[in-house]
Amino acid sequence: MRWRLWLLAAAILLAVATVFSLAPIPQSEAYHNFADQRALLGIPHCLDVLSNLPFLVVGVAGITFVLRQPAPGVASPRPSIEFWAYLIFFIGVALTSVGSAYYHLQPDDARLVWDRLPMTVAFLSLVAATLAERASARVAAWLLGPLLAFGVWSVFYWRGTQAAGHGDLRPYVLVQFGSLLALLLLLALFPARNTRGSDLLVSLGFYVVAKILEVCDRAVFALGHFVSGHTLKHLAAALSAYWILRMLRLRRPVNAGA
Repeated sequence: MRWRLWLLAAAILLAVATVFSLAPIPQSEAYHNFADQRALLGIPHCLDVLSNLPFLVVGVAGITFVLRQPAPGVASPRPSIEFWAYLIFFIGVALTSVGSAYYHLQPDDARLVWDRLPMTVAFLSLVAATLAERASARVAAWLLGPLLAFGVWSVFYWRGTQAAGHGDLRPYVLVQFGSLLALLLLLALFPARNTRGSDLLVSLGFYVVAKILEVCDRAVFALGHFVSGHTLKHLAAALSAYWILRMLRLRRPVNAGA
């Protein structure tokens, strides 16, 4: 087990070194110019705003599940570090609905901060939860606070550098893609203590689809001017979060039948 932890740490350190060896990554102001500019029902950028509602639904459902007593036999995160990590994850998902809707009403750098903050909380708390379940609860408990602090700092660091005219997204990029790397390594290196481990892969798959849709925002909208890639990105990302909730609802301890 220990060598796996060291391998995980080495891979993450290599990712950190690689990202920070790059030149600062600026963010173009064109980022805020989304394909679907339509106002409907008196709401600016209506579909990009309203498509955040599923985050709220999934987040509240997840918070409710984590807080309540589970059905007999369900592998519940309570009261371990998993409990706190998953609770923070679903709080982050719920707040993403609020932050992203606020941003899309009038997209600009200042509002983008409130879109990105809850997402970093969700990413990194999921890493901590998976680390606790598969590798080491003690290490996860030690890392949860620093991981969340780094995520929050990455957003404010970007905002500060952006305001100063030399925006640098490198820490935020590390949060997003470093989280994906960490989750994939945890799945590959450590045995599952609960069933439904493949659901995490499905969740990550939906998130990858969401990122592709984000990049293809205008191309998707051009297909019929009905819905944009960014609107669909919100739905795919919410589905990714839902799959985590589905995993928690259905999983059982691996040795439950022993």
